[in-house]
Amino acid sequence: MNRLAPWPGRGLYALTDGPREDLFEVVSQALAGGARLLQYRDPTADAARRRAEATALRQLCHEHGVPLIIDDDIALAKAVGADGVHLGSAENDIGAARSELGSHAIIGAACRDSLQLAQVAAHAGASYLSFGAFFPSPTKPLAPRASIDLLRQSAAFGIPRVAIGGITPDNGAPLIEAGADFLAAVSALFGASDVRAAARSFAGMFSPDRESTR
Repeated sequence: MNRLAPWPGRGLYALTDGPREDLFEVVSQALAGGARLLQYRDPTADAARRRAEATALRQLCHEHGVPLIIDDDIALAKAVGADGVHLGSAENDIGAARSELGSHAIIGAACRDSLQLAQVAAHAGASYLSFGAFFPSPTKPLAPRASIDLLRQSAAFGIPRVAIGGITPDNGAPLIEAGADFLAAVSALFGASDVRAAARSFAGMFSPDRESTR
């Protein structure tokens, strides 16, 4: 599988929040607002619907030049020609995922609150490392809390870092300052009354003007 959308650099990492009738509408708003990566996350067992939605989202994302990542389902990512997969644990077989999806695939690894897991994932060839939760998370309330120092310490691995867990435009700035390349958002984005405006708020945190004032 060859990745079609370019690697986005830095910005908002949008995660969908399971089955919803307005999925394509809210994703369109998030992309229009400046989301730089989209992860399709749907833990249900409805394989037919998930494949249809992922296929449609791939087209929508690529119209915006944004990579589509599938959450923890290598087979689905391969079937729909997604740009990559997010593995729910850094202990998962990153090598097997890359073998299935190709050398250009984006392979993300959830490292939770562990620098050791990040080291394992980085050495195994992960494309990015995800840390969190940094704040209380409505999506995963039992997720372990990660230290902001993980973002600083993991810079040594030389690959992009994603911060996740209860992040909003009001609390995310210290994570960017500590080295986060992406802020991942679920409820703060797709639970907002105006998804496009919420995405713009996140995207604005990465603007050169804002960063130069820090």
